Amino acid sequence: MGPLGRLPRWAKRAIAVPALFAGAIPLAAVTAQSPNASSAAFTVLETGRGYASLQQAVDAIGASKGTIEIAPGTYRQCAVQTAGAVTYAAREYGTAILDRTACEGKAALVLRGAGAEVLGVTFSGIKVGDGNGAGIRLEKGSLNVAFGRFMDSQQGILTANNPSGSIFITRSTFSGLGTCEHSAGCAHSIYTGDYGKLTVRESRFERGQGGHYLKSRSGEVVIENNSFDDANGRGTNYMIDLPAGATGRIAQNWFVQGRDKENYSAFIALGAEQSLHSSRGLTVVDNEARFVPGLRRSSVFLADWTRTPVIMSGNRLAESLKQYEER
Repeated sequence: MGPLGRLPRWAKRAIAVPALFAGAIPLAAVTAQSPNASSAAFTVLETGRGYASLQQAVDAIGASKGTIEIAPGTYRQCAVQTAGAVTYAAREYGTAILDRTACEGKAALVLRGAGAEVLGVTFSGIKVGDGNGAGIRLEKGSLNVAFGRFMDSQQGILTANNPSGSIFITRSTFSGLGTCEHSAGCAHSIYTGDYGKLTVRESRFERGQGGHYLKSRSGEVVIENNSFDDANGRGTNYMIDLPAGATGRIAQNWFVQGRDKENYSAFIALGAEQSLHSSRGLTVVDNEARFVPGLRRSSVFLADWTRTPVIMSGNRLAESLKQYEER
């Protein structure tokens, strides 16, 4: 992850993500370690105990709060969290890889505890029979993700419904994700169910392999300062799909639409499937959108099926790209 990997642990972890676990022990304050912790793949920092298995470390935390530090390496492991509030933190961001292994036929991390944070972890090559193999499968609780990489899998992050929960994603990369080749339907780089709020900031989406880059049924979204680079995408659809309607803010993002599209009719789709949430006052401002060089095509920046007032201003669009269209 560039220069970040050379920072000391305490400096890397001073990132601006919401406080998910009230009363959690600061990582810098956890210094005691057992004799085997330094050589262990997975260390529970609160106790200093090391484990060879990620699942063993999760089970050791149980219904409590805890942090699992992951040593550098590529691990053909996965874990299911059924309780507690767990932080999964790479010792050096970008060096801990969960590779090609899914629990319950779902994901590398299956989360249905009180909440989870995932910091600096890479997820690679997660594929399952129904086409929904994900780095993270969130079934319950809230989630923070920072400095993550989701690569060459069917999905990056996939969630169930939790209207009272929140998801915050920042400074992460989603690359080579998505597929529409399985009976379960299309998979996407991020696909969230009906969560209360989704925030995605300062992240990169690229090289999609089908489906949408970001699909969300959340009632409120904040999507800011991201790049959606479809130049090397294959068979992709929308950059952002809000199929159930949503309010919130889409601002200061950069979009480029590539040549190989299954659907190039719009960059952003609003309310195309159902009217679960009001979209009144959704703000779409100060974004930049274009096509790859040499591509001449007509498309719409925001296609709206909700027919509710949307605020749009300051968007810098390619000449043949229409800003808004009711469907």
